[in-house]
Amino acid sequence: MGSASSMLTQYDIEEVQEHCNDLFSQQEIVSLYQRFCQLDRNAKGFISADEFLSVPEFAMNPLSQRLLKMVDGLNFKDFVAFLSAFSARASMQQKSELIFKVYDSDCNGKVSFKDILEVLRDLSGSFMSDEQREKVLTQVLQEAGYTRESYLTLDDFVKVLGSYGVKMEVEVPID
Repeated sequence: MGSASSMLTQYDIEEVQEHCNDLFSQQEIVSLYQRFCQLDRNAKGFISADEFLSVPEFAMNPLSQRLLKMVDGLNFKDFVAFLSAFSARASMQQKSELIFKVYDSDCNGKVSFKDILEVLRDLSGSFMSDEQREKVLTQVLQEAGYTRESYLTLDDFVKVLGSYGVKMEVEVPID
């Protein structure tokens, strides 16, 4: 998979499939590779933050700055692995792990009340006051058996999210 402009071999496709736990078909991987090459404007073999921000849907996402920390400099295999959490075939655990990483901005393996509040602020903007956000978050945590002082591990986070049925999927167009 040398340079981004080269073609994928059958071996490359199978290697990427294995890397993303077979969550994408071979056709989907070829389509994702074409999109990757479009984004990798200078054919460096990875996508920079600026190149990700050239995707309007990504740039408009209220969590784009948090996501950029996770995607800046991804090569093709890691690009597909990142997107695999958005596959319709991804498990709730895989989706939850990605969401947890978005909330765990300092990468310490724990999510605090403050971490969640920052994401809520990004998501709600001026539509909610800080007081309203804190009230809602306190309520959600209490319903799950946690307090403002609790630190949520990934397992705790999955427990809290699990009751809300998270849906996050991306459709990969097949040419």
